[in-house]
Amino acid sequence: MDFLAKIVAHKLKESLELFEAGRLAAFKAAIATRPKPLSLKKALDEAPGRAIIAEIKRASPSKGELAMKLDPVDLARVYEKNGAAALSVLTERKFFHGDPEFLQEIKLEVSLPVLRKDFILEPLQVYESAALGADALLLLVNVLNRGQLQALLLLTRSLGLEALVEVHTREELETALAVDADLIGINHRDLHTFQLHMDRALELAPLVPAGVTLVAASGLKTPTDLARLEEAGIRAFLIGESLVTAKDPGAKLREFLRGST
Repeated sequence: MDFLAKIVAHKLKESLELFEAGRLAAFKAAIATRPKPLSLKKALDEAPGRAIIAEIKRASPSKGELAMKLDPVDLARVYEKNGAAALSVLTERKFFHGDPEFLQEIKLEVSLPVLRKDFILEPLQVYESAALGADALLLLVNVLNRGQLQALLLLTRSLGLEALVEVHTREELETALAVDADLIGINHRDLHTFQLHMDRALELAPLVPAGVTLVAASGLKTPTDLARLEEAGIRAFLIGESLVTAKDPGAKLREFLRGST
């Protein structure tokens, strides 16, 4: 089964509601009154040691239910208190049991940059992300052609947000660099099959020029996993499942941060 194709097909149908009359005007009105977005890149680059984007998610298509009873705001506070550099919030409803309202609620309670983790396919979703209060959003190279990626990245930046441009292969990395992405996530997971390739970040990191902030994601379970990636020059990590399934997410986050330099 191609998991990504299934998710994208559903997302395209779901996003049709954003085209209802008045929605764009409402988004623009909300954007005009929201606080200035925080810089995710700066937060990662200036972290004193390892920079961890701690993720808030209740489920995933690959693992099913992870932490269905978690309170997004309470967990966000725990992450902030225990040293997260930024937060990632799943807002996709059907497959990850997220909700855009989670992001709105969290932004009222924390002072960290917040990344909207979803499947952004349409310009209206970028306006929606800004209106929700996101500081950054995720753009997946493997669901966008180069023209779409470029357009969404430019729109994102024009609204004061940043984009974490996610890649899994060398070809996708080359596309990300070609559109001048300066914040790139290397996902160890192939979103089509959900298989993990834990050397992927190590393989791609040497191809990335100075000035680009790299974020490794998926399959990170221990501080040793992070130390191995640090040897390749990667200092930022997006961690979700290992945190939300931990008995004490705050203690688990501190464990990941210990030993960083």
